[in-house]
Amino acid sequence: MTQQQREITEHTEFMREALQEAQLSLDEGEFPVGCVFVAKGEIVARGRRCNSSEVNRNEIDHAEITTLRLLIKQQNKIPMHDVSVYSTMEPCLMCYSTMLLSGIRTFVWSYEDVMGGGTNLSLTDLNPLYAAMNVQTIGAVLRKDSLALFQEFFKEHSYWQDSLLSKYTLEQSV
Repeated sequence: MTQQQREITEHTEFMREALQEAQLSLDEGEFPVGCVFVAKGEIVARGRRCNSSEVNRNEIDHAEITTLRLLIKQQNKIPMHDVSVYSTMEPCLMCYSTMLLSGIRTFVWSYEDVMGGGTNLSLTDLNPLYAAMNVQTIGAVLRKDSLALFQEFFKEHSYWQDSLLSKYTLEQSV
């Protein structure tokens, strides 16, 4: 097996874990974003979107932020530059910049966030803190699986119902 085939297999394996977290969110009526953090081939933290329902709605408890909080709470000594993020949706600007400032440099996502995705931000156009960062982003890993979860969510729930993301998602074919 070539190095590229190993990477594809690894990305698929870890994205399936993130999709399991997303399914748990969906089962709870939450926006189906799941996330796992991986270091040296092992999952070191996992999380999912919470508090997206009308009752407890906030825009802070994104899957990447909840997962980062769990990793920090564990107080392990894993260098953040060794952590790769696997998320079922492209990280938004808030999550992306928070993870960048935390030292994470590898981001793998499944479904593109056409409304608020942050990974297409040109870091070299920003101030020196960001411009010097060497970041790797890999998109569309198991995209159809993630798309199916988001389509199911938007057919049943009101969160971001009339948004560009909802319209775009419901127009996609699985």
